Amino acid sequence: MTSARAPEGNGRSTTPPLVPVILAGGAGERLWPLSRAHHPKPFIALLGDDTLLQATARRLAFVEDAQPPIVVCNEAHRFTAAEQLRAGGVSPAAIVLEPVARGTAPAIAAAALEALARCEAGADPVLLVLPSDHVVRDGARFAAAVRLASSEAHRGRLVTFGVVPTRVEAGYGYIFAGERTDESGGARPVARFREKPNAETAAAWVAAGGCYWNSGMFVFGARSFLHELETHAPSIRTAVEEAHTSATPDLEFLRLNAQAFGRSPADSVDCAVMESTANAWVVPLDAGWRDVGSWASLAALAPGDEAGNVLRGDAVAHRTRDTLVHAGSRLVAAVGVKGLLVVDTPDAVLVADRNADQEVRAVVRRLERDGRDEHRTHRRVARPWGSYDTVHERDGFKVKHITVRPGRRLSLQSHRRRAEHWIVVRGAARVTRDGETFLVRENESTFIPRGAAHRLENPGEGPLELVEVQAGDYLGEDDIVRFDDDYGRITGEGGAGA
Repeated sequence: MTSARAPEGNGRSTTPPLVPVILAGGAGERLWPLSRAHHPKPFIALLGDDTLLQATARRLAFVEDAQPPIVVCNEAHRFTAAEQLRAGGVSPAAIVLEPVARGTAPAIAAAALEALARCEAGADPVLLVLPSDHVVRDGARFAAAVRLASSEAHRGRLVTFGVVPTRVEAGYGYIFAGERTDESGGARPVARFREKPNAETAAAWVAAGGCYWNSGMFVFGARSFLHELETHAPSIRTAVEEAHTSATPDLEFLRLNAQAFGRSPADSVDCAVMESTANAWVVPLDAGWRDVGSWASLAALAPGDEAGNVLRGDAVAHRTRDTLVHAGSRLVAAVGVKGLLVVDTPDAVLVADRNADQEVRAVVRRLERDGRDEHRTHRRVARPWGSYDTVHERDGFKVKHITVRPGRRLSLQSHRRRAEHWIVVRGAARVTRDGETFLVRENESTFIPRGAAHRLENPGEGPLELVEVQAGDYLGEDDIVRFDDDYGRITGEGGAGA
């Protein structure tokens, strides 16, 4: 593995490379119903046109000498991550796939090992660890803080960014800084970390000074971090190292060994390392930072009208104040209300008190207990070849709107318990059915009998759109047998019609 990914050239750099690590594994349950398990918040455009992942990757343009990033995400989101990075003009050094979620400490450990595998022997790359659900308004100030943190990391220190508080905030953890030393420059040793306080305690801390919001962003040497991990959480280091050593390349991805990675304890980098090490330092950050963790935090970031309302999509407000309305699929009107969160999607609507946004997770847990799907998937589902939208479903039949990108094709597959009718509404489809290949043009249709080996392909230069009508006694997304797939997926992965 190491030799296959080592850089070309014989020269040895005197300055350790700065390798960004983008963590794109967050679930974003407090942003339901827009953020869901199969399409979580890093992959959603919550502010502007860029998704949070794309905005995080673009931020690296401000950082001098930053190498292409290593992105860590769940294997279920790999094609979405890769496609969004391509669309954003970012070519990552690697996309490392977590088979299961284990928290930030194992994810960063995997990235550290991958960074070392890609560097010259003996080098200690400096990692810039960035969660993909943050907003940073001032790229230049962010870059200046990174330069200071990098110089501290060259000394073997583990550096975190402490955001200068601009208000009393009970939703963040806090960092208390120790006394400056003669050689510390703008950095200070960490005296202690504190968990999220209540509002009264937060007010007292901010008034007293000397504390910062815990940003969850870090800069440290890969070897320094792994050494501290071995000291304070050796079971994580052992499991992740085994998972990385036995990782397998898959197209543009690196699959960590599932059995080994699954043995790692689940823990955050704060709990596993930063709160235990005696080598933690903090660099102040005043760059318009915000964690996009809930609907209320999003409302605070978006520009509002004169009544404090934030309206997104086809939304109308009358005699309404301090309310967020996110209209995703239809006209939403708010009349005579105050302090609400109203979020509309094609299959779910959230109405909540603005002060109760932290409790949205309880709805997600309820849906999970009840065996429903609305906490996992949207009606529109992204696939590596395009997407499909389940327009209508009843016992015995299902209707989908399928879009295939130019030059892409679905897997060669069959279904055990359903037949399909395809009606092309835009473009032309190249169809394979039991060894026969033919074109289906606009306003034409074809029939796929149950059990037939079939494939759908877009040979054109524009998107292919069709309506698929499924009929059968079982229409679940797992009724699929794959014979060939351009994306390396196995039978049952990705759902039917994939």
